[in-house]
Amino acid sequence: MPDQLNDVRVLIITSNTGVERDELLVPRDELRKRGAQVTHAAPKREQVQTFHLDVNKDAAVQPDSSLDEVSGNDFDVLVVPGGTVNADKLRVTERAVELAQEFANAGKPIAAICHGPWLLVDAGLLPGKTLTSYFSLRTDITNAGGAWVDEPRVQSPEDGWTLITSRNPGDLADFVGAITQELVPAS
Repeated sequence: MPDQLNDVRVLIITSNTGVERDELLVPRDELRKRGAQVTHAAPKREQVQTFHLDVNKDAAVQPDSSLDEVSGNDFDVLVVPGGTVNADKLRVTERAVELAQEFANAGKPIAAICHGPWLLVDAGLLPGKTLTSYFSLRTDITNAGGAWVDEPRVQSPEDGWTLITSRNPGDLADFVGAITQELVPAS
């Protein structure tokens, strides 16, 4: 499994607070172990405060870049971790919404877990897509034109780009596996 993602460039975006720790660190670290070049960007180049289970303050993580310093053109996949506060802040951050739209418009995959799909609601990217999320987003996703299902991982290739989603930290192995599967060149 190591090195299977050589030359793959991954962009993970978060707000500067409220990020679910494992939904940031597990994909970041696992994709790096598989050879991907992973960049973590936040609105400010200041530490990102993570939380465990949305309420317990956990590790502070230094992002590699700010959202204004990155372009969808420079990456192969966008990853959006959850955390209720994180996702709520991202969905009203204009540059985060623009980045999601850049990836979809370029036909590049987007992977979002837990509350992460809230960003995609505000980016207008869900009509015609089937996805999962933390259960409390079901109504928002349905109202935004998406079809919500309760499954550990969903890959939705409609409209010229693939959306990969998972429900919560318990689904991280499936989530990272689906990202890897999407990015590994077919033999």
